[in-house]
Amino acid sequence: MRLYANHCKTFIEDCERNQIAEKLRTSFQLYAKNPSPSEFQSWQNSLRALALIFSRAGLTNQGVMLEFQLPTNSKRIDCLLCGFAKDGTPTAVAIELKQWQTCEESAGDNEVSTFINGCVRDVLHPSAQVARYASYLRDNHEACYADETPIEVAACAYLHNYHSHPADPLRAPKFSTLLETAPTFSADDIDEFVKFLVDRVGGGDGLEVLRRMEENRYRPSKKLMDYVASVIKNNPEYTLLDEQQVAFDAVMTAARRGVHDRQKQIIIIKGGPGTGKSVLAINLVASLLSSHYSTHYVTGSKAFTETLRKIIGPRGQELFTYTNGYVDAQADSVDVLVTDEAHRIRDVSSNRFTPANKKSGLKQLEELIAAARVSVFFIDDHQVVRPGEIGSVAYIREYAEKHKCAVYESELETQFRCNGSDAFVRWINTMLGIDDRPRFEWNDHDAFDFRIFQSPEALENAIKDKVQAGATGRLAAGFCWPWSDPNKDGTLQADVVLGNFSRPWNARPDSGRLAAGIPKSSLWAYHPNGINQVGCVYTAQGFEFDYAGIIFGQDLRFDPSQDAWVGDKTKSHDSTVKKSKDDFTRLIKNTYRVLLSRGMKGCYVCFADAETEAYFRSHVAEALQ
Repeated sequence: MRLYANHCKTFIEDCERNQIAEKLRTSFQLYAKNPSPSEFQSWQNSLRALALIFSRAGLTNQGVMLEFQLPTNSKRIDCLLCGFAKDGTPTAVAIELKQWQTCEESAGDNEVSTFINGCVRDVLHPSAQVARYASYLRDNHEACYADETPIEVAACAYLHNYHSHPADPLRAPKFSTLLETAPTFSADDIDEFVKFLVDRVGGGDGLEVLRRMEENRYRPSKKLMDYVASVIKNNPEYTLLDEQQVAFDAVMTAARRGVHDRQKQIIIIKGGPGTGKSVLAINLVASLLSSHYSTHYVTGSKAFTETLRKIIGPRGQELFTYTNGYVDAQADSVDVLVTDEAHRIRDVSSNRFTPANKKSGLKQLEELIAAARVSVFFIDDHQVVRPGEIGSVAYIREYAEKHKCAVYESELETQFRCNGSDAFVRWINTMLGIDDRPRFEWNDHDAFDFRIFQSPEALENAIKDKVQAGATGRLAAGFCWPWSDPNKDGTLQADVVLGNFSRPWNARPDSGRLAAGIPKSSLWAYHPNGINQVGCVYTAQGFEFDYAGIIFGQDLRFDPSQDAWVGDKTKSHDSTVKKSKDDFTRLIKNTYRVLLSRGMKGCYVCFADAETEAYFRSHVAEALQ
């Protein structure tokens, strides 16, 4: 999708006549509602400034595309200027436009801080942003790697209201290499900007290059597949055992058959906490990419997906996507979709703000099935923790049969977490009433280290001692306290309060600028400083640590008079889960099941409710008290 495509000369004229923003708005309305006032104003101001640059450079025979959307995500390149270099090389220049007037230093490796959306926030350096767009095109657009004369992709940013100054954070030494690859031009750099453009697209008619870019022939290049596969395979943690290997071989067989078979292939792989679902999923992605099958890793978890993207690096991030990202995907556009945590699949990908013409008319599961020849679903029916998450084995099987797909099912049973203790997972399931088998006494099965602490301070100290000794560990809690915005200085408010104990939650996803050393919410489980905040189920689900420290709140209490669990909405601050009419207690049970099963070597717990603590202690061997 693009909102505008034309000769550069026509673009300049549209800007001179103040028509360009209105033309973009008209095109935008075909895909969505009206653009926001701020976006419309940015079109008016930034594009007029860009047209002056093109006019000064004498660029009238090039091709211009505006708001060029990258496939499988909502990111748009502000301007793609197409033409030929003086040596005849077809070239497209990705240009990122900013209206910034001020900029501040940020502690992040690729970030600066500026005022945006009502406050000062950490954002990608403009060069880092546009360099990623250019890299995406090189790796995924066939015209940029597969054609006989591939299109070169260059990148730059233009800040037409910004004046450089001594010690400019945009020119900080940490950005020196980045600025050589994708320069940022300010209001003081007009001549340099003109030369940059003329050198790359100053020769020949650019409409031919524009046409090739518009064809939207997208498929990951073999180089990209090999790169991502090598990053994953160089991680020694990923080793498959027993039924994992059997399931792996079944998927690879289905991929070889399904890519060429008319009948779609569906593989459902079931497994409880710690049975290696994500390990297997990541291994499959690596091997499928190595075999040059176009493959996406899909999940509904922002924290897990963003952490994987961080590990992979800027290149290849587009292969790690979300379950709601296939609304407008072409049928069979991907060879294999590997959907992890498929229990988080929702009914539809749209919401009440989605324009009617942007709705696919399909269930989210149907969008995923339609997009790929082979679909692999990793699932645990008891890890649903929010209303609206409807993924289940029966649900996937129903739609697979509806669409006449070949179905293969497999189950993972070997326990790779909890020190290999199947007994601990069974114990937690029976204690929470998720498994209706008789409760039993925990008696240090398989040397898994389970402990109950009388205070959150003692719990935190125990986890931090393990981390200081070289283990991994995090403190997490039920969503029983408010979750505040950061303070003005970027520090976090201490929301989690229990007696004299007070600690902050991990940062909110929509936080503005964070103080140095505080990780974004999506990286809480990965960043070493995450140990200083308390996580919730949404940042912990999908991850594992050597030692998990859990604050068991009062949103779920055991009532000995009824010998039953009672969910208490008045003690919950999870507004979404509280809206659930009949499923609140079930969802909170699943929440604590997820949290209590994050530990590889040990699980340490502190209870906010005395009767719930007494219930657990009554089922722990006296020698472990």
